[in-house]
Amino acid sequence: MVSLNPVRVLKQEAEEERGEIARLSSFVGAIAIGDLVRSTLGPKGMDKILVSSGRNAGSVEVTNDGATILKSVGVDNPAAKILVDMSKVQDDEVGDGTTSVTVLASELLKEAERLIEQKIHPQTIIAGWRKAVEVARKALLDASMDNSANLEKFREDLLNIARTTLSSKILSQHKEHFAKLAVDAVLRLRGSGDLQAIQLIKKSGGTLEDSFLDEGFLLDKKPGIHQPKRVENAKILIANTPMDTDKIKVFGSHIKVDSLAKIAELESAEKEKMKDKVNKILKHNANVFINRQLIYNYPEQLFADAGVMAIEHADFDGIERLALVTGGGNRLYI
Repeated sequence: MVSLNPVRVLKQEAEEERGEIARLSSFVGAIAIGDLVRSTLGPKGMDKILVSSGRNAGSVEVTNDGATILKSVGVDNPAAKILVDMSKVQDDEVGDGTTSVTVLASELLKEAERLIEQKIHPQTIIAGWRKAVEVARKALLDASMDNSANLEKFREDLLNIARTTLSSKILSQHKEHFAKLAVDAVLRLRGSGDLQAIQLIKKSGGTLEDSFLDEGFLLDKKPGIHQPKRVENAKILIANTPMDTDKIKVFGSHIKVDSLAKIAELESAEKEKMKDKVNKILKHNANVFINRQLIYNYPEQLFADAGVMAIEHADFDGIERLALVTGGGNRLYI
């Protein structure tokens, strides 16, 4: 006689919910997330004080940004996690409206709960939502206007969008100033839509009104000693290559010598190797050399002798953005 014992596929601490209990749990979690961020919505929305725990225990952050709030709140409910992920996607794709989509989804689920209580099948509710999406999309298309042919009206439309976006943010009192900055920055992209080309540089001190949009590209670094401080019609070479002469130590190699003359020969050989590398760079006729890694004294001197501006230790985001805005997509191996 064979006894059949039930096979447990879940972990010991796992919990299983079915039927009405699982459905009610999903409704409660999603509606709670909507209620959490609802009070931050709109120009009269209130800020939330977020107090972190764990590693950064005690740090306080004041914000009314829905994406920031939902990102900071620990969520265990599966339906609530879906709403949090939805707000993240909205923030990544559009950059605004994170609170609105969360509250809208929460309200839809709240209405769906009432329909479920009336014994309406979930698939029937979903079919109704899909029809509503088509109606809403058609209404938006009928109400939309295209002023892209008229630059003045197009700019005013963009300013209105920026003002609306900033009305619910902490800097709403300065929305006119920042709306102009945002629109001018986006218009300089010339339709590319790549926001990575817009660089934000933060400096301590000053007021919000001191913020400005500068012409060109700013890289907060200094050129080398005795190198030109101003270059017109610049030909820029961007690199990520070692420019020092002691790379023999990197791989743990050991060299034994029996006299100081041998050390001098070794240093001379390293210098010759570095000189060849600098000459290869100079052959590309670039008058500005920007390197992500350090540039040591000897190659810096060689660049100065050649009249080339050399900038060392440029941050990765800075040189990637510089390559983007200057169209420098080619790769050079030296």
